[in-house]
Amino acid sequence: MLQRVIVFGNQKGGTGKSTLAMHLTVSLLHQGYKVATIDVDAKQGTFTRYIENRIKTSQSDPKIKYPTHRSIFESFSDSVRVKHKENFLKFSELINSLKDFDFIVIDTPGSETDLSKIAHSFADVIITPLNESFIDLDLIIKASPVKSGLNTGSYAEMVWEQKKARAQRDKNSVDWIILLNRMSSVESRNKKELEKILILLSKRLGFRFIKGFKERIIFKELFLSGLTLLDGNTTRTGLNLSHIAARQELKNLLKELNVA
Repeated sequence: MLQRVIVFGNQKGGTGKSTLAMHLTVSLLHQGYKVATIDVDAKQGTFTRYIENRIKTSQSDPKIKYPTHRSIFESFSDSVRVKHKENFLKFSELINSLKDFDFIVIDTPGSETDLSKIAHSFADVIITPLNESFIDLDLIIKASPVKSGLNTGSYAEMVWEQKKARAQRDKNSVDWIILLNRMSSVESRNKKELEKILILLSKRLGFRFIKGFKERIIFKELFLSGLTLLDGNTTRTGLNLSHIAARQELKNLLKELNVA
């Protein structure tokens, strides 16, 4: 099969990128694929620490699979031109060094950096989690109180530019997926309105809209051991109804992503 590069991106933190990236990575590993991961947000390193925790846990449980992982830091050059050149060279060399893997899963920072933009330009699939908030939606589309109509948000503009860069470089297209994540358990008017808007925008901006996870404590607990809902013994106290519901959400999400 041809290698697929999957980038989790947003310009806002706290949307669950690292958690989603880890669950997708483990799902692909369980399907028998060779998976490499890259942390473009190496300074904060949430994705890296998640994988490090998983490797430590695997020492007492050899059934736990983990990916080949790499971190990459931004160039320190003061020149914008030199910085971009160095970042692009480092990233393209890293991607090339992982050419024997079936999938490369990349986590990016919750801010706009040059390295993050470069990572987006190498993506076959971009997955953008949004919190259940109109603040997050503002990064995709802006409603102007002065001008009539809607203006494209900063992150959507960046994705559009990097999709063009990818097409110019190798004529390949990018599958952009936006998912509503960390959802409340209660069906609110706010959630319904967000879903309605995202469904309408999906045609205009060229993305697929799907639903992600509800807000659950289990995801914070799993981070410490590097485990996911796909692993057998995820809790010391056993599964409760919330965990079972979360696993069903994950199953539905992986089916909707359809990246493998």
